[in-house]
Amino acid sequence: MSFQVRDASKCKFDILALGECMVRLAPPGHGRIEFSKMLEVDVGGGEFNVAYACARLGLRGGFISKLPDNPIAKIILNHARAVGMDVSNVLLEEFDGVGRKGRVGLNFTEVGTGVRPSVTMYDRGHSSVSYLKPEEVDWRKIFNEDGVRWLHTGGIMSALSDNSAAVVRVACQAAREAGTIVSYDLNFRSKLWSSAKAITTTREIVPHLDVLIGNEEDFQKVLGFEVEGTNVNLSELPVEAYKRMVEKVVKTYPNIKAVCTTLREVKSGLVNNWGGILWYGGNFYEARQFKDLEIEDRVGGGDGFSSGIAYGFLSDMKPQDIVNFGAAHGALLQTTRGDTSQVTLDEVMHVMKGGSARIQR
Repeated sequence: MSFQVRDASKCKFDILALGECMVRLAPPGHGRIEFSKMLEVDVGGGEFNVAYACARLGLRGGFISKLPDNPIAKIILNHARAVGMDVSNVLLEEFDGVGRKGRVGLNFTEVGTGVRPSVTMYDRGHSSVSYLKPEEVDWRKIFNEDGVRWLHTGGIMSALSDNSAAVVRVACQAAREAGTIVSYDLNFRSKLWSSAKAITTTREIVPHLDVLIGNEEDFQKVLGFEVEGTNVNLSELPVEAYKRMVEKVVKTYPNIKAVCTTLREVKSGLVNNWGGILWYGGNFYEARQFKDLEIEDRVGGGDGFSSGIAYGFLSDMKPQDIVNFGAAHGALLQTTRGDTSQVTLDEVMHVMKGGSARIQR
């Protein structure tokens, strides 16, 4: 089963993302938070990162969210506008001056090295978007009047609060009824909710989705599907077992038309084997493998893959090219610091076609 993407000429947006964007604070290099005398300021959020990357690649991207009207939120808005993202669907609320209710979420990130993994510490409680209610957004205007070809959201947004889960469910239903393709990154975060809560919540959302994205842990912890043969640390992925699991997923949820995942084997904090798989139209497509990929910052790599998948479908690529594009984009995104993409379309196409890292003069 395949799907038909809406006509670009009849839609204002190629892709919209629904979720939370935080301000990221990270020690320079591979420093530790507790010893750092300065912190680099960046922004990022699982859903936001996908639309941001697509905007850099030339698509008409935008963001649906809620922020307090203060200078911290403007860091996010300015970052989005710099690549041409539309933020007209970001609701701004009056800031109370303290952040008791309605603030910008923060995350503190240490970029790992060697045997020390990257670590993210959240300070995101009481964020404005976690209080967003479905009725605050005019879904009909967005999806029916303005027109959207692709909506991307995911498990991070759903995990923020019961309100957030309701917003995701209503948005996905409204989008799908309007003919918009809906992708959902399962993105399990144990610091945000339990597996039991994730499964209960997500099963109400899945019937409104077209594309599922997630690794082996995501499918286990968010949908309850086990991948046979994974080890306790999930450091190696038996590909054939993952494929059998996907077949169970699409049989259980026949509305799902595409499933994709990254293939990551962690050799050290700075060296990973990297690739990806796409199931579409009843067939599996495996991307070119990047062996011993040297990484600057792995955070956001999965979002790079997801945005590459969305770009591929929206650009009418063939399935094999779509997964190759997604894997190449994710690999490139991990060569720079920060969650959001600094990658150009020409760079992705170069790597996707097997281009080397030989100096370009």
